[in-house]
Amino acid sequence: MKISVRTSKRLEKAETILIRGTNWIGDAIMTLPAIAAIRKSFPLACISILVKPWVADIFSFCSDVDDIILYLPHKGQYNLANVSRISKEIRRKGFDAAILLQNAIEAAIIAFLGRIPIRAGYNSDARGLLLTHSVKRTRAIRRVHQVHYYLEMVRTLGCSGDHKEFHFRVPDEEKFLCHSILETSGIKRGGCLIGIAPGAAYGPAKRWFPERFAAVADRLIEEFAADVVLFGSAADRETTGTISRHAHHPLIDLAGTTTLKDAISIMATCRLFISNDSGLMHIAGALGVPTLAIFGSTNPVATSPIGENNIIIHKDFPCSPCLKEVCPEDFQCMDMITVDDVYGAAQCMLSR
Repeated sequence: MKISVRTSKRLEKAETILIRGTNWIGDAIMTLPAIAAIRKSFPLACISILVKPWVADIFSFCSDVDDIILYLPHKGQYNLANVSRISKEIRRKGFDAAILLQNAIEAAIIAFLGRIPIRAGYNSDARGLLLTHSVKRTRAIRRVHQVHYYLEMVRTLGCSGDHKEFHFRVPDEEKFLCHSILETSGIKRGGCLIGIAPGAAYGPAKRWFPERFAAVADRLIEEFAADVVLFGSAADRETTGTISRHAHHPLIDLAGTTTLKDAISIMATCRLFISNDSGLMHIAGALGVPTLAIFGSTNPVATSPIGENNIIIHKDFPCSPCLKEVCPEDFQCMDMITVDDVYGAAQCMLSR
């Protein structure tokens, strides 16, 4: 892969670096190896990350980042005034270099208006002229796993790193604080805690059936004396409510009741995490929690969870992966995944 450099400024001399992070939870997790590679290559630099508020908590558990800068939306909308405001804030901080993990032209505009002399990233979204270090985004690189997609970009810029190398850990004190949330729900420490994330913000084509999640939860409770916690956002409350109604045993529904930071801390104490392809799936994998990931319309080759303790359940069909938000056919890719498929994999993981 070639890099086009249009400045005499040398990236390796940078002492203050701004990373423009990605906007979604799963994408943010998949950038962690790239961020670790940047830190490894710039061990003495002050590294800041510019992110939207809803992913900021992720980087509070990432030791490779020194400072988190919030990109606050203006009344929930993109507008030029908002870009101008954040650019002025960036300009005052006087960064030596910006590494843009986000693909959008907006990221390059902010770095340009922020007068950052070195601006590096993929030449996507017609932003190549705004970059001083422009990395060609080839057809081949767009087909690899997203972890390698981001990692390859920073490698091309001269950073060294590996897809298994990232730093994402919940401190013991945070785990201790999260126990009070669980104890309020009657869950004692030291038991078998299993997390289930039945949502997926992208669309219903990524969601396995609530009644089947309920059946799996019941069997895990009966065989392993497990406590099952349902995770998700406020938008997932209808789904988690349906699961609770179908389950024969009581479940702990935390969807929409915790911050992302608290949810991450609780997830770190789970013995197993069962999830659709979602941001929470990626968090569990990065935490090293054994993760059972259910894939329907999306491609596990591109977005499977990072980490070493994962099992993917996916049924191949001629139309899969279609990457559609809503299935236009008969939802076979999810319908063919049975309760026995998921329970059997979960049983295997818990018995290791």
